Amino acid sequence: MNAELQTEIPENSDLDREDKMNESGKYTDTYYQETEERLAEVEEAVLDIEQNPHDKEGVNRLFRAMHTIKGSGAMCGFDDIAAFTHHVENVLEKVRRGVIPVTKELTDIILASRDQIKIMLEAAYGKDVVTDAEHSACITAALKNLLAESWQGKTIDPPLSEDKEQSRTYRIQFRPDKGIFGTGTDPTFLLAELAELGECSLDGHKHTIPELKDFEPEHCYLYWNIILTTEKNMNTIRDVFIFVEDNCELRIDVIGEQANWDIETDIGKEHKKIGEILVERGDISSEELRNALKTQKRVGEILVENDTVDKDTVHSALIEQRHVRKISKKQQETVSIRVATDKLDTLVNLVGELVITQARMSQIVSSLDNTELANPIEELELLTVELRDCALNMRMVPIGTSFGKFRRLVRDLSADLDKNIELITEGAETELDKTIIDRLSDPLVHLIRNSIDHGIHTPEERKDMGKPRVGKIHLSATHRGANVEIIVRDDGMGIDAELVFAQALEKGLVSEDAELSRAEIFSLLFTPGFSTAKEVSDISGRGVGLDVVRREIDSLGGTIRISSEVGRGTAFVLSMPLTLAIIDGLLVGVGPERFVLPLSMIEECAELTPEQIAKTRGRNMTPIRGELIPFIRLRDIFTMSGTNPSIEQIVIVKVDNLRVGIVADEIVGNLQTVIKPLDRLYRDAEGISGATIMGDGTVALIADIPELIRCAKD
Repeated sequence: MNAELQTEIPENSDLDREDKMNESGKYTDTYYQETEERLAEVEEAVLDIEQNPHDKEGVNRLFRAMHTIKGSGAMCGFDDIAAFTHHVENVLEKVRRGVIPVTKELTDIILASRDQIKIMLEAAYGKDVVTDAEHSACITAALKNLLAESWQGKTIDPPLSEDKEQSRTYRIQFRPDKGIFGTGTDPTFLLAELAELGECSLDGHKHTIPELKDFEPEHCYLYWNIILTTEKNMNTIRDVFIFVEDNCELRIDVIGEQANWDIETDIGKEHKKIGEILVERGDISSEELRNALKTQKRVGEILVENDTVDKDTVHSALIEQRHVRKISKKQQETVSIRVATDKLDTLVNLVGELVITQARMSQIVSSLDNTELANPIEELELLTVELRDCALNMRMVPIGTSFGKFRRLVRDLSADLDKNIELITEGAETELDKTIIDRLSDPLVHLIRNSIDHGIHTPEERKDMGKPRVGKIHLSATHRGANVEIIVRDDGMGIDAELVFAQALEKGLVSEDAELSRAEIFSLLFTPGFSTAKEVSDISGRGVGLDVVRREIDSLGGTIRISSEVGRGTAFVLSMPLTLAIIDGLLVGVGPERFVLPLSMIEECAELTPEQIAKTRGRNMTPIRGELIPFIRLRDIFTMSGTNPSIEQIVIVKVDNLRVGIVADEIVGNLQTVIKPLDRLYRDAEGISGATIMGDGTVALIADIPELIRCAKD
């Protein structure tokens, strides 16, 4: 969350769990969403430090994520999560200090803790899961055992310097935004947590509070200057404010150091004067100080009389004079705002309606031949296109956000199967519609499980085959025109095309004299129930469930194909559209009906004459550029009445390296298509993926080309 949430309720508070839940209930949705993000960050950080145990930044990132979950949970009423996470945080604090080393035992326990927090979160949020108190207690005991061992010499002895660390004095200038209360944050909780770090002097500035007529009860008008002497470092202090950095002005300066709280060493030392402190803090300039000194009055009095600063500011500087320090660092970050996905969906739907309305207006104006209306309508069209692109870009997220779960999947499954497998990801920054990313998760999980279970052998078997002991799975994403290409490639045993053909022949899927290319043979793996695996495991089976994968990919408007070589590995290549909301299509006509073909699948268009049909003796094939192309008539497959025109139009599409012609009566032209779902009575209609409303108000059906090809084969 963008707000710090206190872990413990102050002593003078009598709020119990129910009161806290009522008070912060409106923030629990945000807590749930952001905790899910933090848990994903935890998983990624654990996997990073497991590969690089000396990655201090990774450990710090992991600690901050857990600290966020704990603090936010306590504030929003999820006390069980906060209490459990507190044990994890204690262990990670020792890891940060080098007391506990990064080992597989540690990463296993942290990942188990992460999974348990996820279960507790979903249970608290009303999801259909059951928390196991006994399992939670076992994890807590393991965490406590790590702490106990760290002080018994079984890991790394705690550094002796830990108790003799040099103390420092910090100047902290904390000015929260007026609207900080709206994020669920109470700044006094932060100040109380800060005071626990050491000797603290606090000064609140009240001069910014407006008169009663201008006072807004929900605004925060106070800001604070804090002087803190502590053995903690700068990062520990920043951790207190880590969740409100986007909602405040924060400046932390080191203004003095002192070894082991040895006050005697500071006796007789000349402290900075008020003017020096005010200049150093940026409250006044050096020029203003010099002008004030010329009056030979006390600096504080002079500056107040000259209205350079107010009394509160001078008083704050006087307090700071007792604590003295130096070295400043100011942190500014881009402010972001969280928007619910349903609101983005509504926006895209409204933009889609606007696109349809604009198209109708353009068509009406073109029929009127009115130049006065033509210019503003043209400007409206340009603005609509910009608005459409902006709305769609808001739904685009980097595909790398889903890569973390695959790293965990590879780690856990390879360990279960006694295999050594490394996942290599590329193109994590490639953006794709969030809806597509979410729906792609299960198909990609299945493909990766296949590679782990049947594609890659054990280290000993790989060594005997002349391969490196460590197997590799490559997961990459890249833009290819209007699509995103996602590839899952392994360096395992590969798929034997001859074996696939033999299995297909045995099942009666092909005839003995069938002549199929390697791509066509591999496409047989997507047949329901088809598998070349000798044994079906509980992890996966090569080919088992691939029909489900293909069906899901097709429903998203994408394609999937297989490329493999025996002994070298297998690659699954997915081509996905950037978005599901609006697509570019080619409008074709069959009699009075209109159909939209996705433009991304189209290679070319041509005429289909009776002479061409005669050459193939009516076999629904035609020569195109020296290649014999099979074709499908929309009129036939949808059993539409009417007769075919003397010269038909054929649209050549490419699906899974297979070129097929789609025959229509006429080609109308390109169309920007706003996809509308079909009524539930028609959602199972074969060969149709949706509909769109055209400029004249009529409806055109969007053809599901892969499904059309399968229907034609059947």
